[in-house]
Amino acid sequence: MENESWAVLVEPEGKVHVVEMTPGVRKIKGLGVFDPIETIGDTPYGSSVAVGQKNLTRMPPRLPELSKGMLRRAQTISAKDAGYFIARLGIGAGDRILEAGLGSAGLSMHIAHTLGQTGIHVTVEPRSEHAEVGLKNMLRAKQSWPVFPEHHHIEGAIEEVMDQVAEHVQAFDGIILDLPQHPSAIEAVAPMLAVGGRIACYCPVTSQVEAAWESCEAAGLEVEWAGELMERQWGKASKGGMRPVNGPFGHTAFLLIAQRTSAE
Repeated sequence: MENESWAVLVEPEGKVHVVEMTPGVRKIKGLGVFDPIETIGDTPYGSSVAVGQKNLTRMPPRLPELSKGMLRRAQTISAKDAGYFIARLGIGAGDRILEAGLGSAGLSMHIAHTLGQTGIHVTVEPRSEHAEVGLKNMLRAKQSWPVFPEHHHIEGAIEEVMDQVAEHVQAFDGIILDLPQHPSAIEAVAPMLAVGGRIACYCPVTSQVEAAWESCEAAGLEVEWAGELMERQWGKASKGGMRPVNGPFGHTAFLLIAQRTSAE
């Protein structure tokens, strides 16, 4: 473990801290001032680490831990929706994936983890302040996992950078759009979707779903599914048994999946 670049420390209530393993005393947000090399060192996974008044547990830097402890600026796509996109698009090793709307890279880390070493992942983000955070999270993942896909990032609006995208990949097996407006983006990227490939749109409001549906059909794609995914957590009841925990249903956004079924 001495060659690891990042250490994951978990508080008893589940809060995750991702600490860069470089020498020197410095202030680390949420934990205080200490030298990570001296304090954490070669502590085995599952063992306790004392940082100031806190006792934390060191865990491996797996996808769930890096996601919980990620840097955040833009709202992230949840594991619930990320898993659905990966399954419905059939993303796997060796695939070529285009993602417009990097944000904080919540979805990007899931995609990178699935693509493995042989995939190609191209991300596009128009806002540099979001890309700065997202790329830091991607770097954490790349330095923590044994394999990572070929990754290219392009800054700008997807409609304006397709020439740069084409420099890396000529046709994509999957395209995911997490954008304020989808029609112009769909029109721009649809010609690069391979036959059999699928496009996914992440839409915060229903009017965007309708616009994305119409734009996919206009681009010659077949809409397979549109809707929302609901998540409901359960826990132990005080008097025994299980029951839903108090809180809202886990709706995040509306999703749409469309496929290119012919070369025309």
